[in-house]
Amino acid sequence: MVGCSWMWSHRNYLIILLTPLLLLPLPLLIPTPEAKCGYAIILMALYWCTECMPLAVTALLPVVLFPMMGIMESGAVCVQYLKDSNMLFIGGLLVAIAVENWNLHKRIALRVLLVVGVRPALLMSGFMGVTAFLSMWISNTATTAMMVPIAQAVLGQLCATEAGQDERELQVEGKDNQAFELDTKAPQEEDTKQDLVKIQQDYMYKDEERDADSPLERRRKERELKYQLLTKGMSLSVCYSASIGGTATLTGTTPNLILKGQMDEIFPGNGDVINFASWFGFAFPNMIIMLILSWLWLQFMYMGFNMKKSFGCGKKNEGDKEAFAVMKEEYRKLGSMTFAEGAVLTIFVLLVVMWFTREPGFMPGWATVLFNKDGAFVTDGTVAIFMSTLFFIIPSRPFCCGSAEEEEGEAGEEGKKKQKAPAALLNWHVVHERMPWNIILLLGGGFALASGSEASGLSQWLGESLAPLQSIPPFGISLLLCLLVGTFTECSSNTATTTLFLPILASMATAIRLHPLYVMLPCTICASLAFMLPVATPPNAIVFSYGNLKVMDMVKAGFMLNMIGILTINMGINTWGDAMFQLSTFPDWANITHGTKP
Repeated sequence: MVGCSWMWSHRNYLIILLTPLLLLPLPLLIPTPEAKCGYAIILMALYWCTECMPLAVTALLPVVLFPMMGIMESGAVCVQYLKDSNMLFIGGLLVAIAVENWNLHKRIALRVLLVVGVRPALLMSGFMGVTAFLSMWISNTATTAMMVPIAQAVLGQLCATEAGQDERELQVEGKDNQAFELDTKAPQEEDTKQDLVKIQQDYMYKDEERDADSPLERRRKERELKYQLLTKGMSLSVCYSASIGGTATLTGTTPNLILKGQMDEIFPGNGDVINFASWFGFAFPNMIIMLILSWLWLQFMYMGFNMKKSFGCGKKNEGDKEAFAVMKEEYRKLGSMTFAEGAVLTIFVLLVVMWFTREPGFMPGWATVLFNKDGAFVTDGTVAIFMSTLFFIIPSRPFCCGSAEEEEGEAGEEGKKKQKAPAALLNWHVVHERMPWNIILLLGGGFALASGSEASGLSQWLGESLAPLQSIPPFGISLLLCLLVGTFTECSSNTATTTLFLPILASMATAIRLHPLYVMLPCTICASLAFMLPVATPPNAIVFSYGNLKVMDMVKAGFMLNMIGILTINMGINTWGDAMFQLSTFPDWANITHGTKP
């Protein structure tokens, strides 16, 4: 028993040491470049799945393994770690950091929620819409961390108000028990969870003083059940919509950028088939459909379909007004929009417009007319870095409003005032703290694996081995692969999942003469749809940490949403996706990559 406990506590060290030794017969018995590359990929896959080492450290293994095994030269491997897709990722993150730094995302969220209102169904749809929109541009984790406390505060006020009404009824009926005092102040975000627990405990202690069969007691139980279900539904709606929203833009989540990078690495002549505009054209309608279906499913699970109660008709009650006041107070605390917020918003809007118009597809974009006549000189990464650089140039307030600070003069005189220039919208200290540098290494590790697979011939060998799949209808292949990836990503990082699967899918597609995007695109989106387990994604873990959910709550709701996502994506890839990317034909750029003839 002690030995088992020791092995479990030291499991990471055992995996790190024993895994390469157990896999060593593969390159020793089959001393071919394909087997050596396979050894490196399997080793990295096991390290990624078990997370025995940090994911980013595992992503650096190709720098060591590929040169030592004679697969690629060190310089050729290292250059994979900072490609155009990484620049696009860095630029997108700089924009997200600026938005978060000036609290612009919270202003947008609260403004929309004030418009939507606090009736249950409308409130859930409002939270889902706002969360999905924000996660299109900033990280899913940051969006969830901001939205969940707001949701908890609103629900806490609704519950407290309704409880107070029941207590006042007790007093009117002449009950001796003292009703707890209703706090009319807006609950703070960090105290909301405790408030909800306290309310439930207060009523538990008063159960002995109440008649279990009284109408008031029945209403209390119904109210507790209602808010318990509403809290669960609202929490799940936030984390699920964060994951769904991230699929809508190329920079919304890491797997999207991995697909972009892998396509450019494996199929260099693809003609920039995946860019910001083309991705948005396919993924945004899919995101809207998934969001609506997810809202309907969560509405059915946790609130039912009583439209009168869910949507509300007529005059607002006291609970609605006080819950609305919570959001209004939070919005008031933000004050009026500052110069810095306006500048960040302007840069953000200009960046999105430039991304859309760079190469829209249906007409020549500004980059084609001005720069890209003789080649793809200007990419989405170029635009992202250019616009994000402005954050370090533009001041956070007008120069005419620079602050005068008292400083001690050179001769020790006090009271001298020196005009201080305003700080820029962003500084490197903030960026250094908030930039997820590990993801950049993860992206590079994926590109290095794809390059090593091509150089060693492993990709071609895998493609030939998967050739019998040609007898299966394409939609069946796509559906099965989406189910496989969707299952795998529940217990593994979505970044690691796409990094491992995409090169294999590309090899398979070229071997059976299927458009690579027909399988790579839906599987990439499915990698982001991890809804069933708290450990599957950071947004799931955040809402689970509040203590309102059980694992089975997430499993029951998430299983159906996984099925909805897979079916929706496959519907999209066979309808408007086919029209956008001509997925029914095998492209010449995919055929040329592996040196085969049509």
